[in-house]
Amino acid sequence: MIITKTPFRISFFGGGTDYPTWYRENGGAVLSTSIDKYAYITCRYLPPFFEYKYRISYTLNEHVKEIGEIQHPSVRGCLNYLKIQPGLEIHYDGDLPARTGLGSSSTFTVGLLKSLYALTGKVVGNLELGHEAIHIEQNVIRENVGCQDQLAAAVGGLNHMEFGPDDRILVTPLIVSKERMNQLQSHLMLVFTGLSRVGVKLAGDIIQNTPKKKEELRAIQQMVKEALKILNSSADLTAFGKLLHESWNIKKTLADGITTPLVDDLYGAALKAGAVGGKLLGAGGGGFVLLFAPPERHGQIRESLKKFLHIPFEFENFGSQIVYYKPEDSLRWQFPAGR
Repeated sequence: MIITKTPFRISFFGGGTDYPTWYRENGGAVLSTSIDKYAYITCRYLPPFFEYKYRISYTLNEHVKEIGEIQHPSVRGCLNYLKIQPGLEIHYDGDLPARTGLGSSSTFTVGLLKSLYALTGKVVGNLELGHEAIHIEQNVIRENVGCQDQLAAAVGGLNHMEFGPDDRILVTPLIVSKERMNQLQSHLMLVFTGLSRVGVKLAGDIIQNTPKKKEELRAIQQMVKEALKILNSSADLTAFGKLLHESWNIKKTLADGITTPLVDDLYGAALKAGAVGGKLLGAGGGGFVLLFAPPERHGQIRESLKKFLHIPFEFENFGSQIVYYKPEDSLRWQFPAGR
């Protein structure tokens, strides 16, 4: 049996420039961090006592005989990609709900790949793991996804990602003092809108609108450099919050449906209570709102948003990890002929 835990991520700046349709022509950049909220994947070979060959548990419970019958696209894609033989059980648990802007789909793919490789006795570096997850999501199951979520989940930490026209991706950990990191974290709040959304639909709209939104995407990309300068200096971090606010105002124009009246009301109430800036995480439509505010204003903001769920979190630096490995349980069962 194998159990992996893989972190969700918060993307600060650059979202939208990590899609191949943009960066292959213009380059791209993202500043993001993983957080201490995780997706857990339990994986083992399934004993041969059942009519089905694959048992998969997430929001649905699937019992199927063939890989092609699996409804979950990532599970189906990963099993086809790695050519895993019959007799497999996969169970998913998450600290936070899916489809809420924290990169959960890619986190799932990364964690599943890590589990499957471990199950077959192979060790794959986390950076390579992230690249393979990108390949599976973009080319095998053909989702409308960028490249930042998979890498953030795989390698962990606060990273500056750069995407090149030749499909080269550079992930650079940000070297910031512990005091500066603590200062940044102390200014951040995470609020759940209560709404889930299907991000791939909005992502598809953003991709389709790319030729008409070049000025906006260039501005979003430039904000990554500005944010890096702020973090790597002794400047007042308020500038970081103001930059988030500016970025959110631009992001809302990339496609219809990115924001909603509920999100606008939440964000407006937070600003009135003392927040400097923030953004809706992910493609849009719902999920989590990230707020930036002086720590002394957090209590007032929580009070003004008391009907919403507030999620305490910390940065994390480890990426996808194996937390339980029992190889003697990972021996493949011998299936009867015809199974």
